[in-house]
Amino acid sequence: MAKQKDTPRPDDTVEFAVELKNAVDPLVMALDVGSTASRGSLHDATGTPVRGYRHKVPHSFTTSADGTSVIDPDQVVEELTGILDLVCDRPELAGRVRGVGLDTFASSLVGVADQGAAITPCFTYADSRCAPQLAQLRKELDEREVQDIVGARLHTSYLAPRFRWLAETHPEVMAEATRWMSLGEYVWLKLLGTTAAGTATAAWTGLLNRRSGNWDQRMLRAAGISEDVLSPILDPDQPLPDVDPERTSRWEGLSDAQWYAPVADGLCANIGVGGDDEQTMVVSAATSGAMRVLLHHRPNNIPPGLWCYRIDSSRCLLGGALNDVGRAVSWLEDTLRLDGAVLDDIAAATVSATTPGVLPFLTGERSTGWAGSARTAFVDVSASTDASAMARGMLEGIAASYRRVADEMEEATRDVEKIVAAGSVTQDLPSWLQILGDYLGKPVIHQVMKRSTARGTALLMLESLAPGVERAVHEPAGTYSPEEANREYYRGVHERFERVYDALVAGT
Repeated sequence: MAKQKDTPRPDDTVEFAVELKNAVDPLVMALDVGSTASRGSLHDATGTPVRGYRHKVPHSFTTSADGTSVIDPDQVVEELTGILDLVCDRPELAGRVRGVGLDTFASSLVGVADQGAAITPCFTYADSRCAPQLAQLRKELDEREVQDIVGARLHTSYLAPRFRWLAETHPEVMAEATRWMSLGEYVWLKLLGTTAAGTATAAWTGLLNRRSGNWDQRMLRAAGISEDVLSPILDPDQPLPDVDPERTSRWEGLSDAQWYAPVADGLCANIGVGGDDEQTMVVSAATSGAMRVLLHHRPNNIPPGLWCYRIDSSRCLLGGALNDVGRAVSWLEDTLRLDGAVLDDIAAATVSATTPGVLPFLTGERSTGWAGSARTAFVDVSASTDASAMARGMLEGIAASYRRVADEMEEATRDVEKIVAAGSVTQDLPSWLQILGDYLGKPVIHQVMKRSTARGTALLMLESLAPGVERAVHEPAGTYSPEEANREYYRGVHERFERVYDALVAGT
């Protein structure tokens, strides 16, 4: 293709970036597939983004009231191909880029036929149509045993119930598919002619034995599949073998690059904002959300509301996930017609006893109750309750969901010294971090960084490609300390949240 003289983003004025001429080699290219867009950005060996060498392609899931949540996998392949064409097919990068990595939302599933073509959409973590099969699995299996083996409880976002649902509702697809893989694995298969599952991607399926690092035979039997339809597993320091050089020659800047197996975006979101040790708990708040700590040991016991995903032989990621954070904010904007600026003002307003209680489960609950069929509920709504009060209730309800995760995290992590919050919601609604700090009763450090998840993907590659290079440090935007005057208010709000949760969600 024709080479372009300008960088992909000549208008890039983001502060945390380095000019290409000053970038420290080796460079790495990080691709990130999230719920709302595919992104790609070049980083130097310090983990600093290279100014101008980035691109983004928006997309969205196809959803419906029956629990459907899918995206076209070939659309994502095209998006990432276009990003690589624009950012990496450049002579000035030749010989400098040594790694290409990919993270995607987790978990995901694509059925693939003999010739390597997708015969299903990509089922996303938010697709809850397998709720009946989940209920049946919970009758058959001891869920705490399952959690101890694979690091996660049974849920609609994991693959055992999804495979059962496919077998019952689409048996012809199960018969035709010769391979099943995550979205990232499918992208690499189409682009490189080979693929593998990164350990972090395999762990997010709910089928990986967290101790051995292999597909767990008991969970495969429960899912109704065999190991031969799944991909081999590679740790983060292991590049993909058998990459077709004829395919990668398309990108002049990637002639000397190694390609790494796709990993889960949650891991990369943590690493990207500095959550690479046991002292830092990261609050991610984007379309979905999570609280996580990267442990450098394997805990024997996992609190029932959390997951513990294997990363490699020595590390795992402990935490809990929320389906609806940015998605809930978008719902407020679309349904109540409140824009971001207004919502930020609502978050900054003085607390009010007339604020309704809200369970913010638009697409079901993951941590801590794992109730995939849970839905949003408003309580204490009166004739005087206006849109602003309902929005405030939703924002407090999101903080309540994080608090439930934090309470269980405290049982398992004794070394946490700081809480770092990042993600699009924290940037669009920074005042919400005061609600979160008040609700948690602890200071929250706000890390504002463009493409932090992609940066985490870059840093993961650099662990093996540039282990001796000192990483750049990004200064936080500020700290939101809890206000003592609001302590009793949020104690009451949380007590109400728990009562409503017990009445409407617990046991579902």
